[in-house]
Parts: sequence; structure tokens; C-alpha cells
Amino acid sequence: MNRWRPAAILAVFAALTVPLMPLQQLFVWTWPGMARIFPMYYHRLVCRILGVRLKIVGEAPRLGPTLIASNHVGWLDIVILSAVAPLSFIAKREVNGWPFFGSLARLQRTVFVDRDRRHATGNSRDEMQERLKAGDILVLFPEGTSHDGHEVLPFKSSFFGAAEYEGVVVQPISIAYSGHRNLPMPRRLLPLYAWYGDMDLAPHLWEALKTGPIEVTVVCHPPLSLNGEMNRKALARHAEEQVRRGVALALHDPAKLG
Repeated sequence: MNRWRPAAILAVFAALTVPLMPLQQLFVWTWPGMARIFPMYYHRLVCRILGVRLKIVGEAPRLGPTLIASNHVGWLDIVILSAVAPLSFIAKREVNGWPFFGSLARLQRTVFVDRDRRHATGNSRDEMQERLKAGDILVLFPEGTSHDGHEVLPFKSSFFGAAEYEGVVVQPISIAYSGHRNLPMPRRLLPLYAWYGDMDLAPHLWEALKTGPIEVTVVCHPPLSLNGEMNRKALARHAEEQVRRGVALALHDPAKLG
């Protein structure tokens, strides 16, 4: 059964996704409000197709301007967060050129940034601020890379400057791949779902689909804002602490999450 599971899932995914891509493009051109929320309902269906069961703790954002600061485990984070709220992502510029996945990113109105060129950071921050001023919810992965999902790397504070616009809140969100087939997720299985380092996407995706359904805990922490003595670096540090605590509790002591 597992042998054919990835092929069946990918076939159903393609049958759902390909016809909906031109519809989302039409929304982007003519109906911005629907272009924001349509991907959320689409990704909820994708979660069901992939066998991802979500447990959401706390209040997910529904309206912007909100900058989500989340840990980053791999490609599945995109599906997970998109199923939780009507949002767009901040991604490295290389994603724009990826076959197929780059098209999906553009359809979700992704903001592409150049993390490796210091002078480009200001331009990217300005674009992020314009989107936030328009009331969008944007997702920032401030670790700057993905990892094995068992810990949280230090947050980089540079793009938190986009939250300096009045009225913008930063909401820390923890993603924890917490269960496998209704049992706690063994650490040895995490690399089958976490995409990081020099892993090739295609074989990794195939193995993840073959290994079976998983449970993911998404912890939505209370929003933060730049006010008083809370500067950009302090904001990044506080968000990092909240996200790290959420991941640790979801993996090791979920009863304390409430």
C-alpha cells in the first residue's frame, strides 16, 4: 500500500491544483480580497490529501496588518501555515525561478527578497511595509533557513523592521511536527518530513508521502508590537523565545499547551 501511496497522492494533488491555478490568477488580477483567502481553503484541502492533521493552539490571525514570525522546518510549512490563515509568504528570491513551485508562490502573492545582498534588504523591507499597509498577513521565517524541526535557530532581526509601520503586529507562531500515525513523532522520523541542508526535494517529497499521515501542532502566540522600549532586535528576540518555547512544549509536554 505504501508503495503506491505517493503516486496516488500526487495524482490527486495535481488534479486539484492545476485547474485552480488560472482561477487564482484571475482573482489576483480582479478580486484582491478573494486572492487573499482562496489559498487558505485550497491548502486545507491539500492538508487532507497529504494526510496532515492540524492541531491549532491559540488564535490564528484573520486580518492584517500582521507579520507572522515562525520557525521553519521545510516545504510542508507552506501548506500548514496557509491552511491556518489567509496569508502570503516572504521567500528567498531563488524560489521565484523554481519550476511549478515558483508559480504557486507567485499566485499566493509571495514577496521575494534577496537575503544575501545587504543593500537589497531596505528595498525588500519597503515592499513588505507596502503590503502590510494594504492589510496583508505576511509570513517571515527569521531563522533564514530550515532545519530538523527539533529546535529553533536564532532569529535574524533585519526584516523585523517592516513591523515599524504603525498598526502592524508581529505574531510568533510555532510549528511542531508532533505526531506520526496518532503516536508521538519519533526523532528518527523527523528528517523524512523536515527538508533542510542539501536534501534533494523530489526524493524527499516521495519518502515523506510514503511514510504516512502526520499530526502537526501550530501554536499561535499573542501578538507583539514595536512600542515603548521594544526595538527591532528586542522584538526578534522575544518572538524567538516564544516560538522556541512553543516547539518544546508541543514536542515534549503538549498538556501544558492547553
